[in-house]
Amino acid sequence: MKIVSWNVNGIRASVKKGFADVVLQLDADIFCVQETKAQDDQVREALRDLGGHKLYSNSAERKGYSGTAILSKQEPLSFSLDMGRPEHDAEGRVLHTEHEAFHLVNVYVPNSGNGLKRLDYRQKWDGDFKNYLKELKQTKPLIVTGDFNVAHTENDLANPKSNYNKTSGFTQVEIDGLDAMLKDLDLVDSFRALHPETFDKYTFWSMRGGARSRNVGWRIDYFLVSASLWPKVTAAGIHDHIMGSDHCPISLELKL
Repeated sequence: MKIVSWNVNGIRASVKKGFADVVLQLDADIFCVQETKAQDDQVREALRDLGGHKLYSNSAERKGYSGTAILSKQEPLSFSLDMGRPEHDAEGRVLHTEHEAFHLVNVYVPNSGNGLKRLDYRQKWDGDFKNYLKELKQTKPLIVTGDFNVAHTENDLANPKSNYNKTSGFTQVEIDGLDAMLKDLDLVDSFRALHPETFDKYTFWSMRGGARSRNVGWRIDYFLVSASLWPKVTAAGIHDHIMGSDHCPISLELKL
């Protein structure tokens, strides 16, 4: 089984930039999308030409903002939206499908914002999301993927010193939130586990200052896998040659 995840920075814009070609090229059984920036009917319309996939989407109440979607070749056993917490569930950030061997959670974690104005909310969100995952984990192993909006260690961004505790995505609060998720839920960061010495592969680049051409990036998109499922994982990749967004796709392969 192959699963792909990509923050497309607007599904309608992405379709115009060749999203369908990327889906065909990567040929995933399940393709997770973050930041659709569209309502559910607009997502369906944008992806209407992608036959052979079941589509599930979760849009924000605010139009043109946030949103997640999953394209799956096989129909999942079940699907659900959100965490069941009204304070978090208006932005379409969580989409869950249940499969025979695992729960898959596609997530677009809130950004702490300019000047870290939303950092307190982000801390609360991280804790509640961890508790949501803990409930799911009681029945099956987890695969959690998406844009987590945090670089886990100094090896996961090009300029750690100048960004630490100053820039959204690399504060100790956010790092601690991901640490707690990994440790308390016994999750494995798939790319880092398989590529422990690879420190120049990033998944996000600012659109300012030619950051991507200079590879001044951040690794903030992940596949986190339950330790009990980890022996089934055969590969984890970062497809940084694929353009069309300020993020690139990431992938996970398993032999089930």
